Amino acid sequence: MYQQSEADMVSMSIMDSTMTSICREMGITLMKTSYSTIFNEALDFTCALASPNGEMIAQAEFCPSMIGGVPLLVRSCVLEIPLEEWEPGDVVVHNDPYRGGLHSPEHTVIQPVFVDGELMAFSMTIGHLVEIGGMVPGAFAGEATEIFQEGLRVPPVFIKKRGKDVDEVWKLLLANVRTPRFNYGDLRALIAGTDVGERQVERMITKYGKDTFKQNISALLDYSEQRMRAEINSIPNGKYTFEDTVEDDGIEDKSYTIKVSVFVQDDEIVVDYNGTSPQARGPINATLGVSYSAAYNGILQVTDETIPTNSGCFRPIRVVSPPGSLLNVDYPAPEVGGNTETHCKIAGAIIGALSPAIPDQTMAAEGASHTNFVFGGTDQESGEAFVCYAIELGGWGGRNFADGNDATDSINGNCRVTPVEVFETRYPFLCENYSLVTDSGGAGRHRGGLSTQRTLKTLDTPITGSQMSDRHYTHAWGLNGGHGGGLAGTWHMAANANKWATIADAFGKISPSKWSNVTIAPGDRVRFQTPGGGGWGNPNERPKELVKNDLEEGYISSQQAHEVYGLDGISENN
Repeated sequence: MYQQSEADMVSMSIMDSTMTSICREMGITLMKTSYSTIFNEALDFTCALASPNGEMIAQAEFCPSMIGGVPLLVRSCVLEIPLEEWEPGDVVVHNDPYRGGLHSPEHTVIQPVFVDGELMAFSMTIGHLVEIGGMVPGAFAGEATEIFQEGLRVPPVFIKKRGKDVDEVWKLLLANVRTPRFNYGDLRALIAGTDVGERQVERMITKYGKDTFKQNISALLDYSEQRMRAEINSIPNGKYTFEDTVEDDGIEDKSYTIKVSVFVQDDEIVVDYNGTSPQARGPINATLGVSYSAAYNGILQVTDETIPTNSGCFRPIRVVSPPGSLLNVDYPAPEVGGNTETHCKIAGAIIGALSPAIPDQTMAAEGASHTNFVFGGTDQESGEAFVCYAIELGGWGGRNFADGNDATDSINGNCRVTPVEVFETRYPFLCENYSLVTDSGGAGRHRGGLSTQRTLKTLDTPITGSQMSDRHYTHAWGLNGGHGGGLAGTWHMAANANKWATIADAFGKISPSKWSNVTIAPGDRVRFQTPGGGGWGNPNERPKELVKNDLEEGYISSQQAHEVYGLDGISENN
């Protein structure tokens, strides 16, 4: 769409910085105007600009899992709504995973940018709506066996036409959810973000001129491509393989293999998922958009962070994903967990595969689970339904130069945790404990990051809860002799009991990490523990002063300090 042309580096850099700032402003608007904590606290959204032919030309630093899906999302929308049908003031909404989407809760809102009657770009926001109908409040149905149980699927449709609401679409969207008021507010926030993008991009193009804009965007995409090709060219040619697992799918008690082969040939990379398990009956499957996005995410994690993140840097990366597999699911299988629990393991496996080739740029496994807990109920005072999506923070993997980060969202999320004060104000839970987990970071010369634990007590309202998580019995892997990270877990204690039980034992579920529609009565407690990061290098090589510091800070126990790290002279009180 944008013609090839010369552009000077200064002008290109100014335009790149301007568009990135616009995307950030879009995100701030979305955060400030949204209703749900997953937007205004956790920041589970992204904001981007795209060309009319679907190339991402700019984005802001929000949720990594979404940016790689932008090109496929725009192209799928344009395939169903041809460019000649778009007009100024139009807004399209879309969430269908089988039409280029990532997973059902993630809604894409796209608005065209016209200048003097010519379509110049798209302003777009992608955000995780908490409630979309389906078999459970909050969409993460850990026991879903088909896409229809995961909530309402929306193909690309106009939610606004020539600046006016399409009332029939709004009625349809809000009639199929438990929390219509909150969904209305969050959709308005997504649209408000695109309004900012449309207005600011139109202003920028008017300032610099349409031809200058086209020339600079073309040059910017080419520049990112050249930078990425140079990065890839620095990796030794070869085939690099790695495997990880998803421990179960919530339906069958068996694990699923993610196999990654990374082929490096000069300045190009092919990420091949052949050998991955067939698609699962349960909701851990990844759509093709997720598999693309995870491949881009994994490569971006180990290459120069100063490369402008746009479609240009995706051009040297090819993805092969066999249909009907865990990483390219066929309709109508469920897929809601693919974008949260499976994406991060794909990206991690790519990093693991490349670790022998570029050890200075890779890390051991992070926790690779958001410990997604969704719940709903009815407010006792207002009588209004509420639904919440809560994420928890795990540990990241150790590196050859540093320990892993403690209490950090998984590699595909970049989200914040909702503050305790906000959580307790909005929902009928009391947070009795929130802390780091001692010994949860995988031991190593550079230890893995510590995970977190949280204990919630239900107050006056019965809660219906569901979960989509992982790593309850498969450790985050270490590298170069580093140990695996600590395991995750979810436990329940009834109000009249004094003993914790796993969800599987307490409610007769197949999986302890993926389950649906558990009733948590007033006075009951639920405890969540996230997975820790894997360690890097032999633990015996960790400097003893660092071991002593970890012991003093409570990051490790005296037992681990002595038995794993070989620290002598520890008193009984440590």
